[in-house]
Amino acid sequence: MIKKYAYVIGIDTGVATGVATWNVTAKKFELIKTTAIHKAMMYVKQMYDTYGGSILVRVEDPRLRTWFQSNYKSRDEERKMLQGVGSVKRDAHIWDDFLKDTGIPYEMTHPKDSKTKLNALSFSRLTKYEKRTSEHSRDAAMLVFGY
Repeated sequence: MIKKYAYVIGIDTGVATGVATWNVTAKKFELIKTTAIHKAMMYVKQMYDTYGGSILVRVEDPRLRTWFQSNYKSRDEERKMLQGVGSVKRDAHIWDDFLKDTGIPYEMTHPKDSKTKLNALSFSRLTKYEKRTSEHSRDAAMLVFGY
């Protein structure tokens, strides 16, 4: 039996955490924003406290990626890129622990399983969402769009 969820929340991990909530019944976004990780966690907890097991959280998990493309030339740029990757992996681990410990239904998803890095115009054309978005919030939204 497949569980029917009322809301699916997408999380794009990182310093600027993308959050998007898809209303499954209405087939529309309730929220698309970028915020700090702790505020995103408070939002998810509040949604769970309100709707219980009828929410599902989908988190993009870069730990599942086995390679990272590097077009950088200098050692300093390469080091900074790898630090960023490590930071996002750490955030995914924090989300995994948080959701497991609170009992909130969730899935850690492979980055390749979602259409990411859409520009604002492409995102708007695809989703019909007209409000302002950031790259991180669009990535979170694509984790849940049409769920």
